[in-house]
Amino acid sequence: MPFGDLPPQAIAVALALLVLSLGIHEAAHAWVALKCGDPTGRDLGRITLNPVPHIDPFMTIVLPLLMVVSGSPFFFGGAKPVPVNYYNLRNPLRDMALVALAGPFSNFVLAIFFYFVQKLVAEKFGIWTSDNLGYLILSQAIDFNLLLAAFNLLPIPPLDGSRVMTWLLPGGLREGYAALERFGLLLVIGLTWFFPPVRYAIAATMQAMFGWVQSIVTVGGLW
Repeated sequence: MPFGDLPPQAIAVALALLVLSLGIHEAAHAWVALKCGDPTGRDLGRITLNPVPHIDPFMTIVLPLLMVVSGSPFFFGGAKPVPVNYYNLRNPLRDMALVALAGPFSNFVLAIFFYFVQKLVAEKFGIWTSDNLGYLILSQAIDFNLLLAAFNLLPIPPLDGSRVMTWLLPGGLREGYAALERFGLLLVIGLTWFFPPVRYAIAATMQAMFGWVQSIVTVGGLW
């Protein structure tokens, strides 16, 4: 279970933080796209911390709840993708990669923020211990954001990592690779659930990122 033994009210708060994190991820895409020349996301009201415009009823609400209720060992969800007009971008291939990287980067920054708050409340003020519900909820928020960052960096179309890979690949391979996006969600779920090395890669990336989070907050002077 992704939530361990958390009571229902704590799971609800953790899910709310997940929805907020998903919204910030999409808002980051829209903001970087605007800076690169495409106002589509801005014009659709997607540069906002309000999670409502980013919610996809199935991917953001129904699917995560079904996985929690069913006791699934895996956890999967998403927000409504921000549309980007490729032809509005000043340097389309490079800028699509930058727009894509903005989402996982925002989740990495959120993981830093939640870890900082957790240490501040628990160690600086001594309000929480490691078994306090608030502490555990923040641990879930850190894990969710590291998972969102690591998962979206996978070079599997249409995940964010595939936009970076499309930019890096030579022209002769680019078109065939991009064509894999037609299989979309089916390809992502199939490789993630039924091909263990993908899950190992996600876990290893999350572990590395958490080490970076700890270093930034402690060694980096935030703590």
